[in-house]
Amino acid sequence: MEIEKIAEANLPTETGDFRIAAFRAKDDGEEFVALIKGELSADTPTLVRIHSQCLTGDVFGSSKCDCGPQLAAAMENIAEAGSGVIVYQLQEGRGIGIVNKIRAYALQDEGADTVEANERLGFKADAREFARCAQILKDLGLRKVRIMSNNPDKIAALEKAGLDVVERVPLQVGSSRQSEEYLKTKKEKMGHLLMFPSKEQDAGD
Repeated sequence: MEIEKIAEANLPTETGDFRIAAFRAKDDGEEFVALIKGELSADTPTLVRIHSQCLTGDVFGSSKCDCGPQLAAAMENIAEAGSGVIVYQLQEGRGIGIVNKIRAYALQDEGADTVEANERLGFKADAREFARCAQILKDLGLRKVRIMSNNPDKIAALEKAGLDVVERVPLQVGSSRQSEEYLKTKKEKMGHLLMFPSKEQDAGD
């Protein structure tokens, strides 16, 4: 498995100054983006997140999921810590692509949950793989990480790649009426490590 860095540039954001790096897999051309802050060290447990592309949540502010708020929280945590990495994985809709994701949304409008919708379309509940994301973190010089995630599959992928996961940093950003069933499905059917539901999370809705 070979990943190569294609370019790197400064990226000032509302959350602070980052560097943005583009990576590409040599075998099939799959592309990735890494958002980097501060100096990275193999000896320092570093905040990291693997964030899968969610056009509807990250860009359009959909309240059907928690993706946009999770990305914002991860950037804020890294800015506060002074260093960290977000690997942005271009695997929309848990790997099914944006068009099929909208088809899945249509099935959800008819009463299917997010897992059932993907499976009715002939896909796995989650078709993503995270090995290349782990490789990018290693290529950036990291060996010890504090992963911001509620997904045990991401933790397992980093450990399998030889990274030392010294801490899991929960990244729970609350819920809304629209996202409540989605989050319950992630917890009950996909094993995500969520404390849900709670009155405190829903109080601001």
